[in-house]
Amino acid sequence: MAAYIIVDTRINDPEAYEEYKALARPLVERHGGIYRARGGDLDVVQNELWSPTRIVLLEFPDMESARNFLDSDDYAPVKAMRYAHADCTTVIVDGI
Repeated sequence: MAAYIIVDTRINDPEAYEEYKALARPLVERHGGIYRARGGDLDVVQNELWSPTRIVLLEFPDMESARNFLDSDDYAPVKAMRYAHADCTTVIVDGI
């Protein structure tokens, strides 16, 4: 069953974040992930719990693949770039 990584991102350094994006995409794909949304326009129709900023949606074959990507040694230095240049909320959710 597919699993999705959903990331809400507030970018603090747009120029540096461009480098993160360029490095992250091939790693996502190497781990079996597919970008389904990457910071497109938002139409927030209800925000009682949270107000999203910039949404990224990644699809992986399953929860294990999604977790393996986030915890992988090859993504670790790239993830550190994200931590340095953006504030994020990241969740993994099972698909149906």
